[in-house]
Amino acid sequence: MSKTLVIVPCGARKIWDVQPHRGPTAARDAYIGTPFKVNRGFAEVVGDRWVILSAKYGFIEPDFVITGPYNVTFNRKASRPVTVEYLRQQISELGLDQCKCVVVLGGQAYREIVEAAFRGLGVQLCFPFAGLPLGKALQATKQAALAFRELVSATKASTFRESQRVSPVKTEIEGDTP
Repeated sequence: MSKTLVIVPCGARKIWDVQPHRGPTAARDAYIGTPFKVNRGFAEVVGDRWVILSAKYGFIEPDFVITGPYNVTFNRKASRPVTVEYLRQQISELGLDQCKCVVVLGGQAYREIVEAAFRGLGVQLCFPFAGLPLGKALQATKQAALAFRELVSATKASTFRESQRVSPVKTEIEGDTP
């Protein structure tokens, strides 16, 4: 069971915007906008597991291959985003409901869809940067990732130092005792 799952919103800017002839691409590399990059950085540091919430594909693993450009958003129903029912099915299939804590990044539309999808599943949802304007949310996300990275590094260094301590071992060699 994963302890912490981080859900990262996809982004409007995709690799095909700058490389139109690029072929299928892993989801982690398909989204190229600053908000996605910042959220991905947070997820990679803080999460035991992370997924991307795509309005077209639903919950996808970072290595999920996206075949090409698309323009689907939760903010425009005419673009035909995935349904809450579909997301609930994915939650079960991917075992997302087995995580102790689900940290959700992104704006209000993502919050609403994730809350609806996880409703009644007994999973603790956390929206650490909810209500902040985009710029402030990105700044807070970067700072939180950096602080967490420093904490992990300090903890690892301390654990390493502890493991390197040699405790004195008393041995008796035959014939040395009076």
